[in-house]
Amino acid sequence: DLPASKDSYDFSLVDIILSEDERRHIALADYCCNAPTDKLLKQCEELDRFSRTSENLYEKVRALFFLYAIHRFHLTDLPAAGSIPYEGYKNLLDRKFMDAIDVFLKIHQKEPSKAISSALAKSYYHLGFQTLADQVRLSVKNFDGNAFLFQVLEPNKHPKKIHSDLIEGKILCEKTPVRMDLSHCGWSDIFFLGMDFPEGARVLNASVDLAVRGRHEFPEPPIESYLEVISEPVLKLTSIDLKCSVTLTHISEVFDFARDYVGLLKAGIIASGIVPPGLEGSTAPLGDLFDTIIGPGKGLHLTTKVNDIPKGSRLAVSTNLLGSMIALGMRATGQTDCLAGDLLEEERRLVAARAILGEWLGGSGGGWQDSGGLWPGIKLIEGVKPEKEDPEHGLSRGRLLPLHRRLSDEEAPSELIKALQDSLILVHGGMAQNVGPVLEMVTERYLLRSSEEWKARHEALQILDNILDSFKESNISKLAKLTTHNFFEPLQTIIPWASNLYTETLIERTRARYGDNFLGFWMLGGCSGGGMGFIFKPESKREALNGIQEIMLKTKREMEHALPFAMDPVVYDFSINNHGTVSEFCEAAPKLSDKQEGSKKRKATDNQVTLEDILRDLGFDSKEHEDQRTSYKNREIGLKQNRLAMDSDIQNVRPEDVVAAEEKITDAVRERGMAELKKGSVAVVSLAAGVGSRWTQGAGCVKAIHPFCKLKGKHRSFLEIHLAKSRRMSELSGTPIVHVLTTSHMTNGPLQSYLRRANNHDYVGPLYVSKGKSVGLRLVPTTSDLKFAWEEKQQQKLDEQAQKVVESAQRALIGWAESCGEASDYTDNLPLQCLHPVGHYYEIPNLLLNGTLQKMLEERPQLKYLMLHNIDTVGADVDPGLLGLFLEGDSTLGFEVIPREIEDIGGGLARVNGK
Repeated sequence: DLPASKDSYDFSLVDIILSEDERRHIALADYCCNAPTDKLLKQCEELDRFSRTSENLYEKVRALFFLYAIHRFHLTDLPAAGSIPYEGYKNLLDRKFMDAIDVFLKIHQKEPSKAISSALAKSYYHLGFQTLADQVRLSVKNFDGNAFLFQVLEPNKHPKKIHSDLIEGKILCEKTPVRMDLSHCGWSDIFFLGMDFPEGARVLNASVDLAVRGRHEFPEPPIESYLEVISEPVLKLTSIDLKCSVTLTHISEVFDFARDYVGLLKAGIIASGIVPPGLEGSTAPLGDLFDTIIGPGKGLHLTTKVNDIPKGSRLAVSTNLLGSMIALGMRATGQTDCLAGDLLEEERRLVAARAILGEWLGGSGGGWQDSGGLWPGIKLIEGVKPEKEDPEHGLSRGRLLPLHRRLSDEEAPSELIKALQDSLILVHGGMAQNVGPVLEMVTERYLLRSSEEWKARHEALQILDNILDSFKESNISKLAKLTTHNFFEPLQTIIPWASNLYTETLIERTRARYGDNFLGFWMLGGCSGGGMGFIFKPESKREALNGIQEIMLKTKREMEHALPFAMDPVVYDFSINNHGTVSEFCEAAPKLSDKQEGSKKRKATDNQVTLEDILRDLGFDSKEHEDQRTSYKNREIGLKQNRLAMDSDIQNVRPEDVVAAEEKITDAVRERGMAELKKGSVAVVSLAAGVGSRWTQGAGCVKAIHPFCKLKGKHRSFLEIHLAKSRRMSELSGTPIVHVLTTSHMTNGPLQSYLRRANNHDYVGPLYVSKGKSVGLRLVPTTSDLKFAWEEKQQQKLDEQAQKVVESAQRALIGWAESCGEASDYTDNLPLQCLHPVGHYYEIPNLLLNGTLQKMLEERPQLKYLMLHNIDTVGADVDPGLLGLFLEGDSTLGFEVIPREIEDIGGGLARVNGK
């Protein structure tokens, strides 16, 4: 139970952190909600001192997150405007978080403001995650059996040898299932939660074999890894599913993760100990290493194959593939008891620890349950307290790695397994989302202990116990109710973004079609939309197998431009795997055909329009394009030229340069603005030409129709929000406001279809869609532009290993630009991927080019003013006070601005050379 919220507390936040009683779980928001600003500032000083001196991981990280949250959310009475010193900002970008904090604190102590608090918040936040990541890596390095990985510093000092059976020509194959989680108790397998709250870190998952319905005859382990000795001193890495094969000749190439498509295979080779991480930085040829572990003139060929499980499956494919390769490499080098067959329990734990290491090497990572496919059957995985011999002893309340316990026949009887396989339909819904931000939010919310999150977390723990009871009873109906409730209640309470419009529409349509025969839903992994389960009465499953496919495909077609989809949905047949990862000798590894190796290029197929057709249809100006190419090649335009001269005098704006709206808007000013709205002289222009890649973590969708949040129980798009604002102001003024949506070649069709389906969101005013009439053809960048972007402009550095991956990708891109030809047309892709909208500058001219402005003036001759905004600027509104204030002046163009904080990285107001 949480202690009751009070108006104020007579103890400090450090006391909360150090407490061993119920005070430990007081929500920071409850503590801060009624605390005066001066008290919170004193608490920040105490927390900062404490975070610098504590040796305990939990204490340090929770203090840092308290500091982050207070500065980010609770110092609401501070002045908004303030300065953020460049020295501190540069330290922040360079990951010198303590140095940045010290610089920011000097300003904060003299002139506290929301601006400088935003900088402190960001610094404390990143320092907290860096502290946690450093401890995770230290725990992995110190895990028993991993020491030699970091002690091998020279190729000829490697202590392991490739097994003689492989040297004699045998090929070893590792077959590994994936994991399907029935409950993760609110993402409780994230590393920090397990290391701080081991009693609450509980996961129930099963190892499963899969078959894509309609493609494979029966379920089998979907991950296969093959290792063979070859008669050439090189390392060959082949991914059958990625249709890619590379040959490496030097040790340094193994650590260059982003230069090709096989970075994960490289991480497997390293984490298995074949090319141990201690050799990073070596310039020696791989032959020097292979002479030692295989013999003169020999090399290795690693081949992997993932059978039709795409990204976003929520089945932890990449982690289990990594585990499969690590197990294979460990077997081949004598690090396991047996070359073929099952692994021992301590060997599985070592492989799981190295999988965490491998994910870090590749710049990624999930939770500790993800390597569950290494173990057989259905297992309960639980956090444990550290023993004296564990590296976490004295630093945290829990161990990095949990204990896996396979459920007994009594806990998971055969009747339960049969009932599960007769009732559950396992699917991939087609969506692919980055779950990383979700895991960060889980960590943050756990540390801040919001009362609703904490109650939901304990409800999820109780649900897991109830699921275990349903297992013993072989009661699938009860199980389905529990997993459905788990998804809609505790999981979405902790992280609302676990759900999305697509998933909830699927559930609603399935329920409408199958009624009581549809028993329930469960979410796999970190969020929904990819891997999911639908549970039916056994007698209805056969019909539902086809029906679910139809529902998913129809719903995906409706939403594929609004949400990030990677593929069409698929249905899986599955079976519980009772062996875990297993190795055996085989006759041959699968091979790529010459056609497969050359299939990376993506161009228009016979039934697609060509790039030339699209350019012609969109009115592409080839002469202007060639003029721009010439200017670009001659360095007349480009990133380096798109900046002010080095001797420019840049100063903050003066008070007279801006109008403080809150101080100037009187009743008379507001009435003047409302009068113009009543006349119908104002229109809204919403810029909707973009694909929202920032909102979807890189995946392209039409930003205007992206359902980005849930309000009043319904998922809402940016477009719906802005039409609601215009509808409200139309009702207040009594005159419908003209609303214009500007589009591009990427967004026009999907947006028009969306409006028809949504009936314009019942907007009764004049609504126009202004189709973009300008388009650009992408150019291959010049190497000077790329180097300027990465080397001369300030960049946010990442975690050490992730930064290495980024720098590797940058080197690869520079090489690609040189090989393609700098400033040449970019055509080596699908036609639409070769084009780009030319920018907001063209949106108003487009109103003239496509006749929209003429239609607006014909319908509304009194139209005088346009309020223009980006579609994702959700605060934008035709405010009568701001309109009236604009009319009070004599300007033809006005900008609404707000005080900047450190996250506001776009353009800002400044005086340049006195202007």
